Amino acid sequence: KDVEVQEHGEYSAKDYQDPPPAPLIDVEELTKWSFYRALIAEFVATLLFLYVTILTIIGYSHQSDPKAGGTDCDGVGILGIAWAFGGMIFILVYCTAGISGGHINPAVTFGLLVGRKISLIRAIFYMAAQSAGAICGTGLAKGFQKAYFDRYGGGANFIHDGYNKGTALGAEIIGTFVLVYTVFSATDPKRNARDSHVPVLAPLPIGFAVFMVHLATIPITGTGINPARSFGSAVIYNDEKIWDDQWIFWVGPIIGATIAAIYHQYILRGSAIKALGSFRSNA
Repeated sequence: KDVEVQEHGEYSAKDYQDPPPAPLIDVEELTKWSFYRALIAEFVATLLFLYVTILTIIGYSHQSDPKAGGTDCDGVGILGIAWAFGGMIFILVYCTAGISGGHINPAVTFGLLVGRKISLIRAIFYMAAQSAGAICGTGLAKGFQKAYFDRYGGGANFIHDGYNKGTALGAEIIGTFVLVYTVFSATDPKRNARDSHVPVLAPLPIGFAVFMVHLATIPITGTGINPARSFGSAVIYNDEKIWDDQWIFWVGPIIGATIAAIYHQYILRGSAIKALGSFRSNA
């Protein structure tokens, strides 16, 4: 539908126009109830995300613990943990997309800021709400299973044995790139205008991207790709090793999100590229 076709000797207009970029500073947002409703949605969604996923990690650790009579074959396994993260993102994005956009991740929020999809004010408040929700969600998980939480590391992210900081940082950068690139592609308004089913299906590829990245990076860092998830578990578990590695789970996702936003918005969808006439020679 977005391709011009010749009709009766004239070209029909395109059915789509790119929306204008979001203002960098939009103070008026602070006066709207919809803004605070979105903050509440981000807080609650991130709380639920951390609660379910942290308990999944702890449950598997206990079930597979040889000291508790378990084996490596017991419990949901790494595959089940990856499904828990991906499945919760699918559910929560579906539930909150119409209210807050369903970010549930400061890296996604930062990527959308770089892509001029949201204002700086909204980005800052979203990140604060997500971090607070992650802390509360992890705290709730600890409250229900304090002994197991302390025994099995609170589901916190850290660099696992056999890997160095460079490998961990690279895993976080690439993993977050995959996630944020998927977010941009799945919510592309041009595709939404062309294919009505795209907005309905958007949570599915986003959740699936989270699932796939977890399969690849759980053995390396436990998989962050979400600074709020890593920060929440670090605050509640509060271990020196976890804090030493914490910067990786902020720097990596921010870099990955930035690259994804630039790639999608300014290379694949950039007006400068379009001006080249899809690399066609008009000579």
